[in-house]
Amino acid sequence: MNKSLVLEPGKKVSREGKNYRIAEVFNLSKVILVDESTGETLETKAESLLPPLEVEPRKCDEELMLISEEAWETANQRYEIIKPLVNKGGRTRKQVIERAQAHDLHVNTVYLWLRLYEGSGLLTSLLPKTRSDKGATKGDHIVEEIIKEAIATEYLTKQKKIVRKVIDAVKAQCLKRGLTPPHDNTVRNRVKALPLELVSRKRHGRKKSDNDFKPIEGKFPGADWPLAVVQIDHTKLDIILVDDHYRAPIGRPWITLSFDVFSRLVTGFYISFDPPSAMTTGLCLAHSILPKERWLAKLGVSGEWPVWGLPDKIHADNAKEFRGNMLKRACSQYSMDLEWRPVARPNYGAHVERALGTLSKEVHALPGSTFANPKEKGDYDSEKAAALTLSEFEKWLADYIVNVYHQKKHSMLGMAPLARYKQGILGDSEMPGRGLPAKIIDEEKLKLDLMPFEMRTVQDYGIVIDKIYYYHDVLRPWINAIDPQDAKRKRKFMVRRDPRDISLIWFFDPELKSYYQIPYRDTSHPAISIWELREALKRVEESGGKINEHTIFEAYERMRELEQEAVNKTKAAKRSRQRRKNHTQAEKPNPMPAVQEQPGELAISTLDIEPFDDMDEWS
Repeated sequence: MNKSLVLEPGKKVSREGKNYRIAEVFNLSKVILVDESTGETLETKAESLLPPLEVEPRKCDEELMLISEEAWETANQRYEIIKPLVNKGGRTRKQVIERAQAHDLHVNTVYLWLRLYEGSGLLTSLLPKTRSDKGATKGDHIVEEIIKEAIATEYLTKQKKIVRKVIDAVKAQCLKRGLTPPHDNTVRNRVKALPLELVSRKRHGRKKSDNDFKPIEGKFPGADWPLAVVQIDHTKLDIILVDDHYRAPIGRPWITLSFDVFSRLVTGFYISFDPPSAMTTGLCLAHSILPKERWLAKLGVSGEWPVWGLPDKIHADNAKEFRGNMLKRACSQYSMDLEWRPVARPNYGAHVERALGTLSKEVHALPGSTFANPKEKGDYDSEKAAALTLSEFEKWLADYIVNVYHQKKHSMLGMAPLARYKQGILGDSEMPGRGLPAKIIDEEKLKLDLMPFEMRTVQDYGIVIDKIYYYHDVLRPWINAIDPQDAKRKRKFMVRRDPRDISLIWFFDPELKSYYQIPYRDTSHPAISIWELREALKRVEESGGKINEHTIFEAYERMRELEQEAVNKTKAAKRSRQRRKNHTQAEKPNPMPAVQEQPGELAISTLDIEPFDDMDEWS
């Protein structure tokens, strides 16, 4: 099944169980449909469209993290070969033949790969067909390692050796180990599939590689249309937020923000109390890619944020904590080029950093701001003034982005970001439009692909993560399952968990190739976040107690009770202080007013009267 729905005139779609053809793209969020059976036209929101009803039933995709490195590398190599031909308008047979000859392939093979990839848009469509490893031997894997080693030591060096040297080295090592050497063309294809930037850097040095492949300061290269380049960055916000239950201060949040370089439009964000990581980047990316209409409605924010779609290239932080396989595989699967921001190259992240700087200044006007420096803060008590919960701040931020930042003229563009984005999508007299981005069909699968994962066994009590037990009957067939590759070990399964709500996990069934929601084994436990879990674990450890599910949720309940007591004490103290003021005032009789010759104005009390703090006790 195709991963995305192309929204352009002539394409077939469905809406509310009926097929239509797109007649016209009306604006960034609406299209004109035509019912081909009646000729009637209909204006509708792009977000409501689905694939045409005659498409084949959905076949589940492979779980990305369970695919072997060898198979994943093969799929990548095949994609690099066909990449110049993919979705190329006016592609000729001559071009396909030339590409096939350049890589010693039959032309039909290249056509097959093109058909598979263009039919789905997913890298997994190019995975080699497997037969449960029948025919594969340990020697096959050793030969692959020999090829990799020979390429690294013979080809990717400053000596600039020819490919023949790599082939000879592979043959020598295979014969030495009693293995059958691969065909010469197998080695040649491995070399030809190497990224050009890597080859240039290893054989000619970083300076030449940077000159040939890296951006220069000034206009950002490649950002010539919307979603061509999306930058992602993070910062700790200068504001203290309060918890949802008792509105007690809980600290400063982090924001991960994605940003379209072409239009300076914010494409998505993610706010949490976790420091930046592959997890926060993945959740931000999912928000960037998916439509936001329902999300805005849920927040209660009016206005439009008509931005969705897969970016061509992503620039992300270079820190080691972001270089996990989850992000890399997800980006490869959806044909997004993930590029790490080089150290000491400020032009790579300048655009998104400026946007974060603008946002930070706006935050300083909110209650609970910590400001940029002590001088600016003065004697302002940030914790005492803190008033916004994370969800309330998220609503404020969405409203600011949609109705202020996107609408305000940008000094470098000469127009508002949303107007620039619209120009790049729909086109005008100055430039042609790229058209509406394709819409992701399986939104839940995308979210899961970008969500943190664990590998866990299934025991008779279910699955355990961080001392929390999860169970559902769908796990029953896999209880105490043996690893098919090693009879001495228990089989581990892919499990994903949303850090915002760990009351359930997603279990991937390797036979049915589907995800299933698995709840707490004890469903009486409250839904909590990963941050609340960590705080509860910390409390149990500090008390010297035994860490288990029971003590964790006991600690969680005590945390809530203590917070409630603190709030009640604060309210009681305020009421007591007010009563003392009133009592003291009553003990001091007011002096008789002086006789006035003219009627005077009513005096305004100078008492520091506080509002009622706990009206609900009167009701």
